[in-house]
Amino acid sequence: MQEMITIFQDYLQQNGLRLTSQRELIARTFFQNRGHISTEEIYRQVRKIAPGIGFATTYRTMKLLAESGLASLRRFGEGFSRYEPAGTAEHHDHLICTKCGKIIEFENDRIEALQKSVARRHGFHVTDHKLEVYGLCRKCRQ
Repeated sequence: MQEMITIFQDYLQQNGLRLTSQRELIARTFFQNRGHISTEEIYRQVRKIAPGIGFATTYRTMKLLAESGLASLRRFGEGFSRYEPAGTAEHHDHLICTKCGKIIEFENDRIEALQKSVARRHGFHVTDHKLEVYGLCRKCRQ
């Protein structure tokens, strides 16, 4: 995690900003979490440690983490954004429950190969992609 904080600090310095104690705490909290976390969830966790940190500071710090390439912004149709650490895992896709909001990550080589084949057939060069499948999880279907 310290490497990520150093990269973040370098990014901030290159953009004329400082790594404040508040920004560092927010970044550390983000990197300690697994999965997809909203700004609101990070804010709640950070406030337990430092009650003086505001939501706006959390929001701006998460935006900076995304701009630096350390966080990937995801929108799953819930009306708010979620973040996941960028570049820490292999490419994956998502199953999203529209009832409870559960997000299941999955990988499938056949889907990846099919997407590449379709792009090739159309003379399309893929630079990035994401697959999000919406429906009901096992628990919500019962």
